Amino acid sequence: MAHFNVDIVHYHPQFAEATVKMWRDSKEKAIGQKEMHSFDRHVYFLNHILSAHYKVELALIDEQIVGMVAYKADEISQLYVDVNYQRGGIGQLLLERAKAESNGKLTLRTFEQNKNAQRFYEKHGFSIIKRGGENEEKLPDITYEWTNK
Repeated sequence: MAHFNVDIVHYHPQFAEATVKMWRDSKEKAIGQKEMHSFDRHVYFLNHILSAHYKVELALIDEQIVGMVAYKADEISQLYVDVNYQRGGIGQLLLERAKAESNGKLTLRTFEQNKNAQRFYEKHGFSIIKRGGENEEKLPDITYEWTNK
């Protein structure tokens, strides 16, 4: 595992544009399709919808946003790591934050074609509980669950 000096900070709107850029690049690489929402709508979603319903935390290296996680006691809504920093332990750090603050059980969804995410979640104790789900990307997805045994 690569060792970076990673700071985990609470999301603040000053980070909106950099967060959304990293999120869009990472998601596009993961599923091979362009984001359907405009950049401005994505920023609005992050600032007014996602952060109203979930705790959003960012991973920073030298003030650069390299990852984000949005979670609550029983669910992870989003977890993305900058494409240039994947496989360096950042996703694991963010996942451990969500696990530590969970009620002992977390569910999340990922795209069926995102094999890297599936390997990552399975390696970190998540199991498939359901296949197929609705999403705006119209791609098959998988629901995972983790329990603190």
